Amino acid sequence: MTTDALIANGPLDEPSKIAEIIVPAMGEEELDSVLANGATARLLLGVAAQDDCAAFRLEGDQIIVAGSDYVRGPKFSLYEKGFITNYDIGWYLAGANISDIAAMGAVPLGLLSVVRYPKALRDSDFSQLIEGIRDGARAAGALNVGGDIGSAERIILSASAFGVVEPGNLLTRTGARPGQFLCITGPTGLAGGAMKLANAGEDIAREEYSALLAKWQRVTPRVTHGRIFARSPAVTSCLDTSDGLKGAVETLAAASGVSIVVEEDLLPIDDSVRRAAARLNCDVLELLFGDSVDFELVATVDADGVNDVSAECAQSGLDLHVIGRIEPGSGSVLQRGRETVGIPGASWRHTA
Repeated sequence: MTTDALIANGPLDEPSKIAEIIVPAMGEEELDSVLANGATARLLLGVAAQDDCAAFRLEGDQIIVAGSDYVRGPKFSLYEKGFITNYDIGWYLAGANISDIAAMGAVPLGLLSVVRYPKALRDSDFSQLIEGIRDGARAAGALNVGGDIGSAERIILSASAFGVVEPGNLLTRTGARPGQFLCITGPTGLAGGAMKLANAGEDIAREEYSALLAKWQRVTPRVTHGRIFARSPAVTSCLDTSDGLKGAVETLAAASGVSIVVEEDLLPIDDSVRRAAARLNCDVLELLFGDSVDFELVATVDADGVNDVSAECAQSGLDLHVIGRIEPGSGSVLQRGRETVGIPGASWRHTA
């Protein structure tokens, strides 16, 4: 049955959605993952099996990591303003969840997605959501292996991602040590810039804002960075910037019981963020440190190992920026020339 025919006959019921939309979209799923120590993970049952659960066969010594995140679906203001689509928010759901797996240094295996939708939602819109989730997971090397669908008053999206990592290579937020460097995988502030410009009435679909909008449309978990960090004994802690760079730095300092000094002159700043700050008439650092969901990774690296880690990133065509240092004490500050000041911007807060 074609999509046009499905639309003409009205929205499908849940079993038919699974059979007619979800299973064909996922196709024949195959996934074999091999860790550096030879441990393997193989998908045995995925979406196509239509069983109660997905199933993986794990062999060898490995740690399973898992995380879960809820996405506001159409309550994204950029969605409501028409800047991102159903496909985009599906991709965002996959990318946001898999980013947490990358921050732990793990190889992502799968995603379990929960899609709630209004009964009147067209099957073509539902199909775009599913395809976005599928493609977002595949782009990060994982598969959408199951989950749940059902009706609700509006689109509601949630997912759980999981992966595996070698024992001894698991990255957490508690390993930062004085004498280390603070590193980041790329510039921040792009997603926040897009949101603030749109809320100020700007048309962020214009070409000059394409890099900003892309941060919402195509979340890119830093999986390769995470694996390089995990395999290096010089890297001792890591987390992503899903709550903004300021939030990541503050969280890392508190979790590890250290002081973090970020150096202004070392911060990578994308030209599009500079343009956004100029348009918004605000300090560019407010965007860079603020509540911007850029999903970069922040890591602490031993001083005598940072060149090797940076070189391995470069071999994979990846950037790595040293942006500060770890010192004894507590809290976090920004170094501006010879002065130290509080870090600007506002971190994302999940409660009022």
